[in-house]
Amino acid sequence: MRILRNYLLKEFTLPFFFSLFVLIFVMLVGNMIKLVELIITKGVSFFSVSKLFLFLVPYLLTYVIPIAALAAVLLSLGRLSSDNEIIAIRSSGINIFMLILPILTVGLLLSLFLVILNDRIIPKAHFASRKTLIEIGIKNPTAALEPGTFIDSFQKYVLFIYSIDRNPLTGERNILNNVRIYEPQGKDKPTRTIVARRGEFVSIPEKKIVKLKLIDGTSDEPDVNKPGEFFKLNFKTYYMTLSMANQSDKREIEKKPKDMTLKELIQKEAEYKKQGIETIPLVTQIHEKLALAFAALVFILFASPLAIITHRREKTLNFGLAFLITVLYYLLLIGFESLSLQGVLKPALAMWMPNLIFTTLGIFLMVRLCVF
Repeated sequence: MRILRNYLLKEFTLPFFFSLFVLIFVMLVGNMIKLVELIITKGVSFFSVSKLFLFLVPYLLTYVIPIAALAAVLLSLGRLSSDNEIIAIRSSGINIFMLILPILTVGLLLSLFLVILNDRIIPKAHFASRKTLIEIGIKNPTAALEPGTFIDSFQKYVLFIYSIDRNPLTGERNILNNVRIYEPQGKDKPTRTIVARRGEFVSIPEKKIVKLKLIDGTSDEPDVNKPGEFFKLNFKTYYMTLSMANQSDKREIEKKPKDMTLKELIQKEAEYKKQGIETIPLVTQIHEKLALAFAALVFILFASPLAIITHRREKTLNFGLAFLITVLYYLLLIGFESLSLQGVLKPALAMWMPNLIFTTLGIFLMVRLCVF
C-alpha cells in the first residue's frame, strides 16, 4: 500500500506543479502588462512597480492553488483510469476511497495553508499594495490620471484632462493640457468649475500633498446670494492643493475589510454591532476567506471520482473540464455572495453553499464508484 500511495502522489504532484506554474505565469503576464504600462507611459519607478508585482502574487495563489489541484486530479486519475490501472488496483481488493485518501490528505493540507494565506499574508499584501499606490499617487500624481476620462482620485474634486505631455526640462510626464476641475458643493448647490489651458503637478512627498499649478484659465464661482448663478474669475496662474481620495487624514491609512485578518474582522464586527451598524458585509468577508481556502479540498473530493468515471487521459479535455468546473464554482460563489449581501441568505450559509454543493456531488460520485 505504501508503494501505491507514493506512486499515486507522484502522479498527482507533477501535474499539480505544472498546472500551478502555467496558471501563475498566465495570470502574472496579464497583470504584468498593466504594471509595465505604469513604467513606460506613467513614469512610475521600477522599484514601486516591483513592489506591486510582489504584493500581487499571494492574492493569485488563493485562486491558482485550488485550480491547479483540480487539474492535477483530473490529469493523474484520468490517466490511471484510461490505462486500466484503476481496474487492476480494485481487482487486488483495494477500496477506491483508500486509494484516493492520500490525495484528499494533500487537499486538506493545501486548504490549511490557504487559510493561513487568506488570513495572514493576503491582508498584509493588500494593505501594503494600497499604501504603495498612495505613495505613487503622491510622488507621481499623473500615474492616477487617464486622459479623456473623469478622474475622482482626489478628495473633493473631479478632474477631466484632454492630454498629458512630458516636461521638456525634466522629462517627467506632468504637463496637463485643457484641464477641467469640478468641485461639487452639495445637494441643490451649483458645482464650482475651473477651466485652464495648461496645468502642471508639483509633488511634495514629505508633506504628502500635491500642488496643481494651473495656467491661463477661468474659475466659475457660485454666487452665495443667488444660487444657480455664477461670476467668472480670470487668472494667469492659480495654485491648488490636492490630496488623494483614498488617503486618510490621519497619519495611518485606515484598513478596509480586505486588509484585515479574521481576528480583526471579528473585532470590527463586534464593534459595529455595538454601534448598531449592519455587519453583513463583514460576516460575508469572514466566511468568504474560509470558504475559498477549502476550495482546494472540495475540488479534489469532487474531481477524484469524476476523473475515474470519465475515463479520459487527454490533457486538453481534462484542462477544459477543469476550466468549466472552476467557472461554475466561482459563478456560484459570486451569486451566493450577492444573495448574502442583499440579506436573502445568511452569510455563513451563502458563502459555504458552493462548497456544500460540490462536496455533496463528490460524495455521491464516490459512493456510486465504490458500490458499483
